Amino acid sequence: MNMEINRGPRSSLLQAFALFLALPLTAGLAWSGGPQIQQWTTDAGTRVHLVESRSIPMIDIRIDFAAGSAYDPPGREGLAGLTRDLLESGTRDLDEQALAESVADTAARIGGSTDNDRAGLTIRTLSSETERDAAVAIAAELLAHPTFPQPALDRERMRRIAALRDSLTRPSTLAARHYSAAVFADHPYGRLISLESLQAIERDDLVAFHRQRYVADNATISIVGDVDRTTAEQIALTLTRDLGVGAPDARLPAPALPPASTEHVPHPSAQAHIAAGMPGLAREDPDYYPLLVGNHVLGGGGFTSRLMREVRDRRGFAYSVYSYFHPHRVPGPFQIGLQTRGAQAEEALEVVREVLADFIADGPTEDELLAARDNIVNGFGLRLDSNGKILDHVAMIAFYELPLDWLETYPEHIAAVTADDVRNAFARRIRPENLVVVVAGGDGDRADDAPPPGNEQSTADTH
Repeated sequence: MNMEINRGPRSSLLQAFALFLALPLTAGLAWSGGPQIQQWTTDAGTRVHLVESRSIPMIDIRIDFAAGSAYDPPGREGLAGLTRDLLESGTRDLDEQALAESVADTAARIGGSTDNDRAGLTIRTLSSETERDAAVAIAAELLAHPTFPQPALDRERMRRIAALRDSLTRPSTLAARHYSAAVFADHPYGRLISLESLQAIERDDLVAFHRQRYVADNATISIVGDVDRTTAEQIALTLTRDLGVGAPDARLPAPALPPASTEHVPHPSAQAHIAAGMPGLAREDPDYYPLLVGNHVLGGGGFTSRLMREVRDRRGFAYSVYSYFHPHRVPGPFQIGLQTRGAQAEEALEVVREVLADFIADGPTEDELLAARDNIVNGFGLRLDSNGKILDHVAMIAFYELPLDWLETYPEHIAAVTADDVRNAFARRIRPENLVVVVAGGDGDRADDAPPPGNEQSTADTH
């Protein structure tokens, strides 16, 4: 039996918005030089970036703080992530259930994330005044007045401990953790969440971390959508007016380059998980574009990359092999990764070393360079075909204090990269004497008397 209930015009509006949320939402900004970004700084020191797009009646907002995992105190690894996620567990006026109901009443979506550098909140709302103001008011309460109730902390801690215990049984997790610890050593990027650090976190730690990091002059706000400058200014004021001020210096030291090393992490899997690399690239880096183009040739271009051709196509050592730079506020990881049978891990790793050494010495061919530049530039418009994607890029520009014309000039910078630029950048930045290699697992595919690859250092999991 079908039943239709008339819930009135407001309910109909919210139902329509729910359908909006279920669809990919294009911003109506066909890429032609990039979106126009307006920028200002509030009296409290918050940097705000705005892109107006009136094609759909929606607004996407992101507020970021320099409050990522790099700011976890030693022995309290996991604190940044817990603090961000428990923002939504209650405020001074609303408990967790009431908060969920209030958000549902506005038909908005409020969420967030944490990475090494950043933590924050995202909001997607209708641009109509009633719904917009209600969603922004709720987000402001979450940011300024979280209560971090003990039951919510206990529940989330147990969930994370269970998830970590499970992940530590997997060679992929072991490879990632040992790789991060080896590449970044004592740097904050190398700090790893442990069972002990999660157990050590108390509610007072969350309160103190929030008080220190979630402050107005430690924040950036990015707004994309159906909104004018005056309204955007009011949104920024609402989100920050109850926040404290006076954040400590949020700058991080640059990581030291590690000495070359090879480590085997025992695991009875048949597949060996291999990670190789070193600290590579910061967001504001003079070698940013040559390294980006060069990596596309080396291992970032999928089936056309050199690593794929040599490791997979010619030798059949792996189904997939890749490389990437992950730029952070200070140099984040450059990594080459693959999975292969344990018995052939040493051979596969030797091919990886040879391909990398040849690329550092010779750089790309002209044909490889042209194909890489064309692929990156021609695919760039797809990175700006929705409000959400534009918001991600604008938030990156805001947080890392990149030029406002970064999106507009990006294709020009890529097109200007030469083979000499790539070769020189890789020779400066990717050095064999600093290459860290971790091989996790593969023990189940080796003969009993065969030594593991990288047997210079073999460890049980201590990370």
